[in-house]
Amino acid sequence: MHRTRLKAALTAAALAASGLVATATSATAADAELARNGGFEAGLTGWNCTAGSGAAVSSPVHGGVSALKATPAGSDNARCSQTVTVKPDSAYTLSGWVQGGYVYLGASGTGTTDVSTWTPSASTWQKLTTTFRTGPSTTSVTLYTHGWYGTPAYHADDISLVGPGGDPATVPAAPGSLRAGTPGTTSVPLTWNASSGATSYHVYRGGTRVTTVTGTSATVTGLTAATAYSFQVSAANEAGESAKSAAVSVTTATGGGDGGGAELPAHALVGYLHASFANGSGYTRMSDVPDSWDVINLAFGEPTTATSGDIRFSLCPVSECPNVESVAEFKAAIKAKQAAGKKVLISIGGANGQVQLASTAARDAFVTSVSKIIDEYGLDGLDIDFEGHSLSLNTGDTDFRNPTSPVIVNLISAVKTIKARYGSDFVLTMAPETFFVQLGYQFYGSGPWGGQDPRAGAYLPVIHALRDDLTLLHVQDYNSGPIMGLDNQYHSMGGADFHIAMTDMLLAGFPVAGDQSRVFPALRPEQVAIGLPASTQAGNGHTTPAEVNKALNCLTKGTDCGSYRTHGTWPALRGLMTWSINWDRFNQYEFSKNFDAYRWS
Repeated sequence: MHRTRLKAALTAAALAASGLVATATSATAADAELARNGGFEAGLTGWNCTAGSGAAVSSPVHGGVSALKATPAGSDNARCSQTVTVKPDSAYTLSGWVQGGYVYLGASGTGTTDVSTWTPSASTWQKLTTTFRTGPSTTSVTLYTHGWYGTPAYHADDISLVGPGGDPATVPAAPGSLRAGTPGTTSVPLTWNASSGATSYHVYRGGTRVTTVTGTSATVTGLTAATAYSFQVSAANEAGESAKSAAVSVTTATGGGDGGGAELPAHALVGYLHASFANGSGYTRMSDVPDSWDVINLAFGEPTTATSGDIRFSLCPVSECPNVESVAEFKAAIKAKQAAGKKVLISIGGANGQVQLASTAARDAFVTSVSKIIDEYGLDGLDIDFEGHSLSLNTGDTDFRNPTSPVIVNLISAVKTIKARYGSDFVLTMAPETFFVQLGYQFYGSGPWGGQDPRAGAYLPVIHALRDDLTLLHVQDYNSGPIMGLDNQYHSMGGADFHIAMTDMLLAGFPVAGDQSRVFPALRPEQVAIGLPASTQAGNGHTTPAEVNKALNCLTKGTDCGSYRTHGTWPALRGLMTWSINWDRFNQYEFSKNFDAYRWS
């Protein structure tokens, strides 16, 4: 996790193979102008500009009486966009007139290679043109223009997309499988299946619309404790609104906070305790862990060999940790934490603990050995922290919903067996890196043409298969390269924007490898926590307390969001995870003190 940096990278060949080369094709008689209000004569109708950055102005203009003026900020590139309907496997020409410094024009969601063109300086109106071809199943693309962070305003006018028009939009079908997560005293989390062609969803309580979101999950708040409610959801697009889904009835909790799931607090703090090694931060005895921590993950249980499945755990040796307690003292301290309402788990893996359950024998050894550790120390559950080369997808394993790779299938089976053994109160958490989760939005396994890193997105089938058993997913938002978010922009670690974009993907769901027929469904907000390093020494991507609070404000309250637009607001977001308790102590408990002081409502 956490002792070394992630060293996974997609090959250049994989990146080249991820799209088709666009070819220029002149317009034909069947081609049409598809951009709506490309001259901004109707103001910003049809366009969405980030952070309120855009406005229609009367001067300067290229044609007509209006043009777009968009003003970037330090954390916003003034991106203005619209989504248009197109035909699959067809050629398109995108053009527009721009004025200003660093102006970009592009198209995303093409299903092949997304394209853009730009000018570093245009003192007068300059035409930008690019072409692309849609993928075999692409029915819509997003056109956009943007500037650059902190630069002066730019102007755009007469944006044009020429090519075959797509089929007219039709009213989407009603969403299916509406379901409720664990209700709190004043809130209920809801999720549902996506409806093809939908651009938004309306949530109803007792027949009254209470919220509208663009993703497939929402948390309804402002409810009364111990009260029965009925919810429905409808799908909508430019053609209209669908019928409402079948209703789901939920009774809010009687008290004790907004949250459930293995008796965790509504908002929990999760930390890793260096129990088997020191790692430069110093050894922290279990009895010295502050009460701030609600879930304590013992790092780490590691295999005897990478493929044995035989997991062992022991306390840090005295030679490395002179102040280590005895095993008896350690066990007594665990019981004291549990008596105070804390959960103590065994975390398996870490950066140095490669675990590959490539055989059924390894699977069975994993179940036996992990259960032995849980029983010996009287633990509350299991954390899966597989990194490096523990998980990868075999060639041809392309559907996260039906995995075939043995290391994936055997891990799912093993965890289900362990969970069944200990019952519904068993706590199951996972701590994958972004490479194995959010990168799956772009790349999954070796890809349809081969050549990609087979580990890309490899955690997705595990999370999906175990989502009904999963207590918490806390992806490591650190030691990560730039990752593309649902806005089709790359986001880099270290600030609120990264955590907002990465968490939004989990709470909204996303098409895996861009395939709209294979959408990874949203997780419930109470299943999600944000993973961060506790100090600059703990890992790359340290985030200051002020930026952590901005991320929480955006995701739970809809404020401080910056340039990224989330697909909902989730007051029931479970909380934060950090590597690690030891490094937080080394840093004067800055991370946990900030969490304790944060006001969730």
